[in-house]
Amino acid sequence: MGYITSLFARKMVSAAGTDVDQRNLLASVNLDHEAEADPKLMLIDEDYYDLLERIASQTDVTDLPLKVAELLSPDDYGALGLAWKAAPTLMGSFSRVERYARLWTSVVEYELRQTDRGLLFILHRAGDRRLGLRLSNEATLASAVSISRQVCPAQFAPIEVLVKHPEPKTLEFHEAYFKCPVRFGSELDALLIAHDDLARPNKLGDEGITRFLLSHLDTELSEIRDDESLETQTKDAIARSLSEGLPKMADIARGLGMSARSFHRRLSDHGLSFQMLTEDTRRELAVGLLKDDRYSLSEVAFLTGFSEQSSFTRAFKRWVGSTPASYRKDKPAT
Repeated sequence: MGYITSLFARKMVSAAGTDVDQRNLLASVNLDHEAEADPKLMLIDEDYYDLLERIASQTDVTDLPLKVAELLSPDDYGALGLAWKAAPTLMGSFSRVERYARLWTSVVEYELRQTDRGLLFILHRAGDRRLGLRLSNEATLASAVSISRQVCPAQFAPIEVLVKHPEPKTLEFHEAYFKCPVRFGSELDALLIAHDDLARPNKLGDEGITRFLLSHLDTELSEIRDDESLETQTKDAIARSLSEGLPKMADIARGLGMSARSFHRRLSDHGLSFQMLTEDTRRELAVGLLKDDRYSLSEVAFLTGFSEQSSFTRAFKRWVGSTPASYRKDKPAT
């Protein structure tokens, strides 16, 4: 399980236009349609993919990743976007993404790989290649091209675009957007970029601003790594407390040696909430216990903080789309 900035969810829903119920789509991932976008507020990756699939049930999404890319600018990415713009060259911009992408997602890693033909900007994302993940991958590649075009002094297009999953019903939209061959069914998800394009100075490149921003980004990155440890400690503490019912944030904070206020601030600074971590912990614990036939369904309900098995059944169905009994039958212990 990982996290993706809620900014992408808002942009996807906006790009889908009036053909979809934008308010209800955002509400399905606990986002307020009227609230201001907060890139630091994170969504669970599976919830984000579910959202994209709900969009697909309401409208044709063949060109949705391309539409959302057009809505994004470097400024949307905060300090990282500023570092992208201020990098002296496009190569510097892509290097920033490779190093600092963890600031807006924990499920994607980027690799820069030199080849004779150019630089491969490779997207690595684990998980089943469900529709939501495929749409997200396409949007990521398209967005990289979009923000490249916004900083390049000349027209920009990759040499080619590589996509692992099968091609959509038409390539017309993708080839028109990328202005180069788009090869679905490839071994990588990647952009191939010419060396000359990478060496060209960016329109707003500034070495002084770059040094300042990179220092700031290094600090943010180190804080995220610290809070990953806090997240693990928090979930462990929640799991230990669930057999006594739902724990209170103040009690968990006290057990971790913090005040409730400090605990809340450290979580919210990086888009996490106590409610989110509690829900994640209950779901993960339930899935693990259901794989062990030694625990009855009522015992699993009790150990995950439910006073009634019926409440547990409803929650579990919301989490994974099936009842605990069905899940246990379909996913035997290994």
